[in-house]
Amino acid sequence: MNRGVTPQSEDFSAWYNELVAKAQLVDRGPAKGTMVIRPYGYRLWELLQAELDRRIKDTGHENAYFPLLIPESYLQREAEHVEGFAPELAVVTHAGGKELEEPLVVRPTSETIIGEMMAKWISSHRDLPLLLNQWANVVRWEMRPRMFLRTTEFLWQEGHTAHADEADAMRETMLALGLYEEVARDIAAIPVVAGEKTPGERFAGAVRTYTIEGMMRDGKALQCGTSHYMGANFARAFDIGYTAASGQRQLCHTTSWGMTTRMIGAVIMTHGDDKGLVLPPRLAPYQVVIVPIRDTAPACHELAVRLRAAGVRVHVDDRPQLSPGFRFNEWELRGVPIRLEVGPRDLESGTAVLARRLSDAKESVPLDSLPSALPVILEEFQELLLRRATGFRDEHTITVGTWEAFAAAVSTGWALALHCGRPSCEDVIKTETAATPRCIPLAGPEESGTCVRCDQPSAYGKRVIFGRAY
Repeated sequence: MNRGVTPQSEDFSAWYNELVAKAQLVDRGPAKGTMVIRPYGYRLWELLQAELDRRIKDTGHENAYFPLLIPESYLQREAEHVEGFAPELAVVTHAGGKELEEPLVVRPTSETIIGEMMAKWISSHRDLPLLLNQWANVVRWEMRPRMFLRTTEFLWQEGHTAHADEADAMRETMLALGLYEEVARDIAAIPVVAGEKTPGERFAGAVRTYTIEGMMRDGKALQCGTSHYMGANFARAFDIGYTAASGQRQLCHTTSWGMTTRMIGAVIMTHGDDKGLVLPPRLAPYQVVIVPIRDTAPACHELAVRLRAAGVRVHVDDRPQLSPGFRFNEWELRGVPIRLEVGPRDLESGTAVLARRLSDAKESVPLDSLPSALPVILEEFQELLLRRATGFRDEHTITVGTWEAFAAAVSTGWALALHCGRPSCEDVIKTETAATPRCIPLAGPEESGTCVRCDQPSAYGKRVIFGRAY
C-alpha cells in the first residue's frame, strides 16, 4: 500500500485531502458534504473539546442542549440573521407521512431557539447574566465541501449569553475570544492573531464580530473561532428582557461564540509536512508509540504501563503481520510526536531507541529514565511547534504601502495594510487578489493614512490583516 502523500509544494490541496484519509482521521459520508470522523480524528476533537469545556465551565458557564429542529418562523424574526443563512439552510417540510404546517429548519446555529428560551427564563435583573454553552452538531448546506474545513454537518460548541448592558456583554465577548486564543496557542500550538472583523465580514445579525486567525503552511488564513456581540438585536426580536432594579423593563444584550471541528483542519495545515501529520503533544491521541521488534512485546507493554502512570498517552503497536519499517512509517504519517523502538539488544542493554517526529536522528535512552524524561521531551516538542509556526507566520506577514506590494504579499501570505473599511472596496480587493480582510488586530499599533487600494482615508486607526482564506 502506498502510504505517501503529494508534497505540499506540489499541490497543498491534494496533500491535505490525501492526508486526512491516509492518516485515518476522516472519511466521506454518504450525503453530499458530510464526513465520518474516524476514531483517531475524533480523539483529537475529544482532547480539544475537554480543554475548551473545562475553561468554559471554569468561567461560570453551564452546558445545556437545545433542539436540532427549529421552527422556520423563529429565524424570520431577525431579518439580517435569516438573510445571512438563507442559502445554507436545510429545511424539513414533511414528517410522519404528512406535510408539516410549518417547515422546520435543521439548526445552522442556535441564536433563535436559545433566544426563545432566554425570553422565558429571564424576568429580573437577578437572573442575569445567563451564561449558557452547547456542544452540538449543526448543518449548513455546503456547495464546495472540504473535510473538517467546510462540511454540510460539523461539530462545535456555541456559547450564548444574556447580560444587563453593553459593557457586561462586551466583557463576555472578549472573555470568549481570550479562551479561544488560549486554547489555540497553548493546546493546538497555533499562534493565532486575535482581532475584530470589518463590517463586511461580520456575523449575520451581530453588532461586532471578533475572530482568531491562524496562518496555514500554504500562507492562507483560517478562521479558528469567533465571538460576537449581538447588541439588543436578538433581544428585540425575541423579547429577551428583564425588570431592572429601578422597576423599568430593559432589553438584554446578548453574545454568541463558537469553535468547531475546523480546528482539526487547522492543526493539520499549521504543523503537517510532506511526511504527514505533525501533532502537538497536548492534542495527540497517542503522544508516544512503542514499536516492539521481534519478541519484545511483553516488555514493551510493561513499559507502557509505567509511562501511563507518568501521565503519557502511549500505544504499543505489536501487530505481528506488519514489518517494523511499515509501522515506523505509519506512525510518522499519523503524526505521533515520539516513537520508541525496542529490540532484543535494546532490552539487554536496558535502553530504547527514541525518534522525534521532526527529526531524522535517533538516540538511545535508558528505559528506567523514560517515565520522567518523556513528559519533559513532549513539552519541549509542544514549544518547538509553537515557535516553528510563529516563525513561519511572521516570515510570511508583510507590512505594505503600495498596491503592488499588497498583491505580492497576499500571493504567499498575509499583508498588513491600511484600509478604508468600505465593503465595496473589499469586494474589489477580493476580485483582483482573492484576499479578504481577516481582522483588525487587537494588538496592532495605532496608525493612519490612506487605503492601500482606493486612497480613501483609513477607517480603523491601525492596519488590517488581509489574506487568502479557507
